[in-house]
Amino acid sequence: MGIALGYLMGLSLGLLGGGGSILTVPIFVYVLGLDPKQAIAMSLAVVGTTSLVGAVRHWGDGNVNLRVALSFAPVAMAGSYLGARLSTLISGYVQLTLFAVVMFVAAVFMYRDRRPAATSDGMEGHVQPAAGGALWLVGLQGLSIGVLTGLVGVGGGFLIVPALVLFIGLPMKMAVGTSLVVIALNTASGFYGYLGQTEILWGLMGVFTSIAIVGIVTGAYLARFVSPQALRRAFAVFVLLMSVVIFYQNIGGLLSAL
Repeated sequence: MGIALGYLMGLSLGLLGGGGSILTVPIFVYVLGLDPKQAIAMSLAVVGTTSLVGAVRHWGDGNVNLRVALSFAPVAMAGSYLGARLSTLISGYVQLTLFAVVMFVAAVFMYRDRRPAATSDGMEGHVQPAAGGALWLVGLQGLSIGVLTGLVGVGGGFLIVPALVLFIGLPMKMAVGTSLVVIALNTASGFYGYLGQTEILWGLMGVFTSIAIVGIVTGAYLARFVSPQALRRAFAVFVLLMSVVIFYQNIGGLLSAL
């Protein structure tokens, strides 16, 4: 069942271009029965590897700005490593409750899908870069996204893409491709931060990742024949419902611990 769901996770990533990785932690915890910290650590490797595969595809299409990625990534990587180390100070209940909140926010972003409209010159979502005074916001957001990644095991693409569009001024397609590079580096740093803190089931993680990549390739092909907006909204509703269930299952344990 876990392997089948891994394929479906990859399929959703291929169809929607994002969002599917947020299912990895629930699959590891509630289907495969892993400890929350173990699941979060392993999910970082899965998310990072699948993001790298997507980044290579976008690189081939010319939709990756490597200079921006390498400028944004170090702050996010520092935050991700910090978040992974800080996770030793909180319980699994806290992590999963926070994860449920992140799922809820991600579902709202996906459902609304507020993307800048294409301009008359055909450049999707191209805006003027923010003034230099706003660059500190980019660093602050990168650090915050990194800490969140290390704590709950999500890549944060639904936050990175708007930052690259609004503050850096990248066109939407290039922001998506560039964000995948940032996510790959960000999750790698977080995974490194978890090494030695929890047991990593390398075999299971490798098989799950491989199946997810097959799903991504399949989904990318099928995306040509389906409506991405309808799929995105249906997936957003599903993630929203899951977030409520996970929050309900963990808030009791969190409150009793307090």
